[in-house]
Amino acid sequence: MKLLVGIVLGLCSIAGVSAQQLTRFAVVDLPKVYVTFFRDSRAVREFEEKSTRIQLEIDRMTKEIQDLRILQLAAEEKGEREQALRLESDIYRKSEFLKEYYKTKTAELENEKSKLVQSGTFLEQVYNEIRFIAESEGYSMVLNSKENDSILWYSHSVDITDKLINNLRAKR
Repeated sequence: MKLLVGIVLGLCSIAGVSAQQLTRFAVVDLPKVYVTFFRDSRAVREFEEKSTRIQLEIDRMTKEIQDLRILQLAAEEKGEREQALRLESDIYRKSEFLKEYYKTKTAELENEKSKLVQSGTFLEQVYNEIRFIAESEGYSMVLNSKENDSILWYSHSVDITDKLINNLRAKR
């Protein structure tokens, strides 16, 4: 009887250890990998330059609208009602154009960014390396820490981002 109880307890402890090994998770910050690994690539530099040009244009248009508002206030203070109305119309038209420009350009940039991140070579390298790290370190699942709203908390000990970046750099 003691032998049977000992065997059952032994099997339970082995099953417990096995269950623990099956539930190992890791997380990775894919945007950080993207920025770090492709920071020097021509495509990313072009994307960043375009983003900067768009932001400069948005800043220029915003300043132009602010300057028109100052002129409008000055015209109102001087009693130049017709000039103030014309400026108000210009401000409205330019503000609407700026809103549309911002919306369009933001969508363009998001689309380009998505294409960069999803390029076959990039994803293939990253996923192959994630698979290698996960299998060699015994992780059952690797989650993207930045795109998974279900992750409420994780220990930094399961974050394999830096290891992934170092492995990708070593294979360049």
